[in-house]
Formats: sequence, structure tokens, C-alpha cells
Amino acid sequence: MEVDMKKVYRKMAQALCALTLVFAVTAAGYAQEVNALSVPAGQKMNIEGVILSVDAEIVTMRTFGNAVYRVLVSDATELKERKSNFLRGAKKYSFEDLVPGLQAEARGMGLSTGVLAATEIRFRNDDHIVAQAMDTRVVPVENDLRNTQVRLGESERNAERLSGQIQELSAITDIVRNDARAAQTTADAAIEAAAGAQSTADNAGAGVRAANERIAMIDDYEIKTLATVYFRAGSSTITDEYKIELDAFARQINSERGYLIEIAGFASSDGDTDANRRLSQRRAEAVIQYLAENYRIPMRRFVTPMGYGESHPVGDNGTREGREENRRVEARLLVNQGLTADPVEALNAAAF
Repeated sequence: MEVDMKKVYRKMAQALCALTLVFAVTAAGYAQEVNALSVPAGQKMNIEGVILSVDAEIVTMRTFGNAVYRVLVSDATELKERKSNFLRGAKKYSFEDLVPGLQAEARGMGLSTGVLAATEIRFRNDDHIVAQAMDTRVVPVENDLRNTQVRLGESERNAERLSGQIQELSAITDIVRNDARAAQTTADAAIEAAAGAQSTADNAGAGVRAANERIAMIDDYEIKTLATVYFRAGSSTITDEYKIELDAFARQINSERGYLIEIAGFASSDGDTDANRRLSQRRAEAVIQYLAENYRIPMRRFVTPMGYGESHPVGDNGTREGREENRRVEARLLVNQGLTADPVEALNAAAF
């Protein structure tokens, strides 16, 4: 049976494109923090890049040269397909079809406000389909990030943490993109030679499934290491005994990438409930301060510290031993499965 190799690899390229769009759309939540460049009034300009955000009539775009511009979309703006098949007419689109992560080209003229008044915006229909699908998956992630910002009240720390993760994801994207180029070369040779086409097609399908599997695991974390620090009654001071425990925990981080550290503080039922909640929060912050100061762990690596007070006891608060077990902080090393998965193993698993 003859296999359409070009079709197989086109699908694989679409999956890889979807992975790249994840990164672009994740960064879109922070587009308001980037200073957009101004377009001189009266100057005609073409802007080609990726849509970061859509707000009212303004579309924020980042070019492939990493420059950010604001584009005004009005009723006079023509939204149409950037087609390659000249035998059929171009599709028309509406403003609602402009979503974050969409690769597009905007043409227009600069206004006195520094924005580009677009007369025409074009994009490929395949890019539009992929951007819509990825927008549906990324919106819940963005909502979680916003909730974290409200709880922390420190937007700069969140931006730094997200920036580091984007850089790591971008590095993975480069690896996958290089794999895609190598796969395309193999496909061209297989089409010309025809021999062994079925085997190459099977490998290509496994590569697509492996790429989809890694995309699905981007938001999945697993607990790699757990360290427990116990405290004296009413105290948030770390004793020397448990500093040794934290030292061993920190040394395991050196070999990890794509990780987060979750810190949770707890208290026994002695005393006032609100006071115990505040005490458990101080204990969690004391552990973060020790790790950050002594091992230079970036703050973006820490999930929001949480003091749970008397809730989630592990021991019986009716006994002395149980109360001692409840006066604790749990430090968990969480590793991103999407970043740490072995691409070779994922490819082999997908083949079966």
C-alpha cells in the first residue's frame, strides 16, 4: 500500500507548531507588561508575527524579531485567509477569529497614538485551527496564574518565575524543531527512494504521538522528593537537626530542571486557631528563606507558601506525640513530566 509521506509529516509539523503556540500563548498573559513600539503617524507598515492578546479593538502582536506592536482593528479592516492555493477564493473571517497564539500578517498605516490602523489582516486557515485549539487548553492555565498573583500580591516575582519557565520550554521547542527538520529530511529521501516507505511512515506516526504526549504532560508535576521539618511548640525557628534535613533536600535540586518547590506549614491544636494559622505560615516562610539564602534557589521556583494551621493533622492532637508530629513543614520537590520526559523513550512508547 502506497503511503502519502508528505501528509504524514505535515501532520507532525502541525503538532510541533501547536507546541510552539503553547509558549506564545502563555506569554500572552503578560503582554501588558511589555512596552509596545510606536508606529510613526502616516507611515505604512507590514507587521508579521504572533498575536499575544486581544483587548476590545486592539490586538497586540509580537514579531519574529521579538518586537511588540499594537494594531487597531476597525470595521474597515479586512480579515481574510492567507492562502497558497490560487484556484479557490480566500476565506473571510471576523474579529472573534483573532485569538492569542495565531500567526498573522497585519498591513496598515500608523496613527498619532502610535498604533497601526490595520487595513488588512491575513493568516493561514491551518494556523487559525491550531491557535483556536490551543487557546481552549491554555485559558485554564492562565486563570490559575492570575489566582496565584492575587494570593501573592507580588506580580514581579510571578513574572520572573514564568519567564524562567518559558525559557526552559523554548529550549525544549528548539530540540523538537531540530527533530522535525531531521524527520523532514528523512521523509524527502523516503519519497524519492520509495523503498521502506511504510516503516518510515510508522516512525513518523510514533513521533507525532510522542510529541502530543509531551504536550499533554506540560502541566503535570510529580513529587520527586519530600522533606519534613519539625518545630518546637509556638516556634518557627529551624533547629540544627532539621537544617541538615533541608541541606540534603537542597542538594538534590542541583541536577533537576523544570521543577517547582511546594512549601506547606502546619501547627498542632494548642492555642488559638487564627494564631496557629499565622504560626504555620511563619514556619513555611522560614523554610523558604533558609533554602533561598543558603542555596540561592530563585524565588520563581517556589510555589506560594501556605500555612494550613491546625488542618491536615498527621498525628492525634489529643496526645503529646501526635501534637509534636503536627508541628511541621513539608517541602516537596515537584518535577515537570513534560520537560523531563526522555524523547527517545516517549518515541519508543508511542510506537507500541
